[in-house]
Amino acid sequence: SAALVEDAHYAQQQLVCAACGCVLAEGLLTTTYTEEEHLREVAYSQSTGQKEQLSRCLQRGIRRVQDLCKVLKLPAVFEETAVSYFQRALQLPAFHLVSLEKKELLGGCCVFVTCRQHNWPLTMGTVCSLLYAKQDLFASVYLSLQKELGLSVPALSLADLVTTHLNSFRLFQPTANVPAPFLEDKEKLLARTMGIVELASETWLVTGRHPVPIVTAAAFLAWQSLRPGPRLSCPLARFCRLAGVDLPPPAHLRLKELLEILLGMASQLSWLRSFTLDKKMVVKHIGDLLQHRVFLLKNAFSQQHGEEQHDTAPGQGSPGQGSPSSPPVAQDKGCPLAGKRQRGGTLRPLLPPCLIHPRKRLRAAAPSAPASAVTGDEPISDSEIEQYLRSPEEIRAFRKAKAWP
Repeated sequence: SAALVEDAHYAQQQLVCAACGCVLAEGLLTTTYTEEEHLREVAYSQSTGQKEQLSRCLQRGIRRVQDLCKVLKLPAVFEETAVSYFQRALQLPAFHLVSLEKKELLGGCCVFVTCRQHNWPLTMGTVCSLLYAKQDLFASVYLSLQKELGLSVPALSLADLVTTHLNSFRLFQPTANVPAPFLEDKEKLLARTMGIVELASETWLVTGRHPVPIVTAAAFLAWQSLRPGPRLSCPLARFCRLAGVDLPPPAHLRLKELLEILLGMASQLSWLRSFTLDKKMVVKHIGDLLQHRVFLLKNAFSQQHGEEQHDTAPGQGSPGQGSPSSPPVAQDKGCPLAGKRQRGGTLRPLLPPCLIHPRKRLRAAAPSAPASAVTGDEPISDSEIEQYLRSPEEIRAFRKAKAWP
């Protein structure tokens, strides 16, 4: 038959009879190269017009981004956005001569940026643990990517971080490793932990700190306070093992700071003044402390600056001396701490821990370079010359003042 059609079979073009289906010719390469006319082999990328083939680095990076998205169970839209960021980044000269380790971290940074832009709670520590990377190196690549591509990355809210961190706990479903008294309802633990984290934010314990140790310490206190009887004897390390999460090294320090704040607040509860307050007693009443935390913080801690507190006598301070971001400290005679102030007790100022207990002394400013000696041969600027020029009226007034006895 004369009805011949071209049919593509995989990557090979075939000339097929439309009537009987007989293949008359196969392997016809559709190309404009003249080498094929002289029976020379033509590369597949050239025969199909694909002159630019993906490099091995780009293919490996795309697979790495896709695998990371699958491990994190991200939607398909996230994966497409992260791959597009990775392809755009490799085309920039800033990422051409970087080390192979940084190129491998570049894919993780693209996934991290995509999750932040879609308000998907993901921490830098999670990505670093999956990529077995150092956080300082990952942070440097992330900042370079953000600068080169001009990306706007919103910050992760503390509430989303608490929710994400607690979702990885293994204390919500009965297992062989978790005793029955240690199981807890997820919603109750999340609500109590959020209250403690908000308290830590109001008392400067979050400022400049890594959030994961604070969330871990807050979750531990919330878990103990919900059922104090069987859980008070459980230490923080065992709690992390039961929950299936790593114990951050600063978590013990954050736990100590939270307990100090709670002890100060518990001293203002009227039904606890007759008891000897300790850490176990405070944990039992965390629910009451969180419910009345505004009033208790106001009475238990001085929210004035340290210098103003020493200069002002007790009971004579004005509300305007407090910090603008915190409510003024009550100075009336009906304050529960009036008797304590009169007995000579001092209130701890509500300041960041780094200011209350500084680890090292502040370094003195480096002395400035000595000014060069004035020789009188320096050029005089036009603005300086204009300062010496006077009008005729000023000249007459100057002569008159000079002649005055």
